[in-house]
Amino acid sequence: MTTSTTYSGVIPPVVTPLTADGELDTASLERVVGHLLDGGVSGLFALGSSGETAYLTPAEQDEVIKVITSAAAGRVPVLVGAIETTTNRAIERARAAAGLGADAVVATAPFYTRTHPTEIDRHFRDIAAAVDVPLLAYDVPVCVHSKLDPEMLLALAADGVLAGVKDSSGDDGAFRRLAIGARALPGFSVLTGHELVVDAMMLSGADGSVPGLGNVDPHGYVRLHEAALRGDWAAATAEQDRLVGLFDIVGAAAPGTASATAAGLGAFKTALMLRGVIATNVMSPPMRRLDAAETSAIAAHLDRAGLSRA
Repeated sequence: MTTSTTYSGVIPPVVTPLTADGELDTASLERVVGHLLDGGVSGLFALGSSGETAYLTPAEQDEVIKVITSAAAGRVPVLVGAIETTTNRAIERARAAAGLGADAVVATAPFYTRTHPTEIDRHFRDIAAAVDVPLLAYDVPVCVHSKLDPEMLLALAADGVLAGVKDSSGDDGAFRRLAIGARALPGFSVLTGHELVVDAMMLSGADGSVPGLGNVDPHGYVRLHEAALRGDWAAATAEQDRLVGLFDIVGAAAPGTASATAAGLGAFKTALMLRGVIATNVMSPPMRRLDAAETSAIAAHLDRAGLSRA
């Protein structure tokens, strides 16, 4: 575990609130940023999976970047997803993000197309060469259907292509190998997106976390991170255990009625609505919003976790 990297601590993937009509709710998005900053987060990740980036038009993505960077006002770095199917499309989004104030951009491997590892390597090199802000890789095989090899990531880092990695692969062995290799690469950030085992990942060498549940309870993840930094693993474990219980909100959606994305992100939005941070729990189509019964179940989880409601 290090503290010398540029990107460390808790960097939540910011949700994108929508109005009842499905339009971007800029006032609610500003409140989300304020809520996260009040929680003590050390960065913001805009247009990630929790930000519904795959569902937003380029114009909507641009507006999200503008709102988040303006609300953050330089207090913490803003990382912005440039998540597209192929290299030229990702470069286009990365350039747009940089032009709108992003401090760094985040890209996955190419997807939809069938891709060879040598092409994935070239993909990251080409994106990094096309923009003047740092590039982080996003390892999320459940979405892009390819796992980023730790040896490739470390080679890219050694060559100055990558400033860090957000690992949401769930492959804890690969993460450990990545963290071990990163010890020889000062300034290279290793971030876990595996929000149920942040304590274990920090013990393995993570510099921080990018937890979707951090939208709901940023204070809890910051307490966890700070306990781990000071080596108070009992406190870190206790906080992580509480957050694991809170994460049960993702099971509120009625079985067989929603995708895993809709159930998880819908739960985060519903919890934020209950906490008075955002106005609605509306989701991008074809996803549906959680209903009254599901909302009541989430309210009970918030109460058990000791979180206030509006």
